[in-house]
Order: sequence, then structure tokens, then C-alpha cells
Amino acid sequence: MQQDIFADTSRSEIVDLGDNAWLDIFPQWIATAQTRVLFNLLLQECEWEQPAIRIAGRELPIPRLQCWYGDKGAVLRYSGKSFPPHPWLKALAELNLQLATVCKRRFNSVLVNCYRDGSDSVGWHADDEPELGAKPVIASISLGATRRFSLKHKFDQQQKSSRHIQLRDGDLLIMRGNTQANWVHAIQKTTSSVGPRINLTFRNIQC
Repeated sequence: MQQDIFADTSRSEIVDLGDNAWLDIFPQWIATAQTRVLFNLLLQECEWEQPAIRIAGRELPIPRLQCWYGDKGAVLRYSGKSFPPHPWLKALAELNLQLATVCKRRFNSVLVNCYRDGSDSVGWHADDEPELGAKPVIASISLGATRRFSLKHKFDQQQKSSRHIQLRDGDLLIMRGNTQANWVHAIQKTTSSVGPRINLTFRNIQC
């Protein structure tokens, strides 16, 4: 990929969630002309899996496809399972290099999720596994269909603090500070007719 496929990073919005938690949103960080190329490339080249996790005592497949890439030793762990990384795809490694200029760090891994339609989702969770550290910076890139990204405060039982952000094709969302410590997020199912979406979440696993 060439440098000119990336939009002007000065066009950003900072969302202050309070208590030293922030979101940085870069609309169309990847130029529209290139998102379809990247989407199709990842759709074809990623080693998609649909692992099962235990929910209410039953082993059920997650409601989306996923794959995990990264440096050797950057093992993803959740729901009692471990996922060793596949070696970096060239396109993912190039995206990681570009993110380094925005995030001031190199990430050592990326989780790639494919939401095939509105019935695919990810439930409420925080990326707060111990191996991510105390205040992880997580960079999320959206490709394809627009989906609603929802957040709610972990300790607000009345959910008055809920936030909803429409993540569109090419958008970059960065979560930092105490976002994972104080908030959970989700991509919920929708009955609306939506096309497929690929989401890339770059992170650092403490190996």
C-alpha cells in the first residue's frame, strides 16, 4: 500500500469519556478508493476460524469469523482458550507501520473479525486481559458496512453513560487511557439489512 491511501490524520475527533479514558476517531482514515481492495484481499487471504466458547455451560460457536496475527509469542487468550498468532500478512504489517505514526507505537498483534451480516456480533466486553497491560492502547480499523459501536460504563448500573458511534468504511478508532478499565463495548446484532464488515483491532500482547 502507498502512503497516499491514508487520509489526513489531522481530521480527528477526541471523545473524552471521563476519568482519563479517551477515544480518538479518524473518519475515513483509509481512503475510500482503497478500502474495497483491502477488504477483498483480507476476505480471501485471512485464515478464518469460528471457534466455540463456553456460554451458560454450553460450547457455542462465536457469532462471527475471526483470525489472529502477530509476532511469535503474542498469544491471544480469552474464554479459557489460547490462540497462537499466524504470521503477519503483508497488508496487515503495512497497516501496522502506518498506525505507528498515529499511535506512536508499534503493535505486535491484530485480531481480525468478519461480521458477515447483521446477525453477526460481539457481546459486551472489555479488552482488559492481564497480558494487555494496565492501560492498553487499541487501534480499531473498520472496513465495509457501517455498524454501530456501543459503549457503556462498567459501574453505571442505570447505563445513563451509554455511547453509540457509527463506524464506517475506512474509519480508525483508537481506545486509550482507562477505556478498558472503566468501559465495556459491543457490536450488537441488528435486524437492519447490512453487508459484511471486517474489523481490525491492533494491540500489544506482553509476551
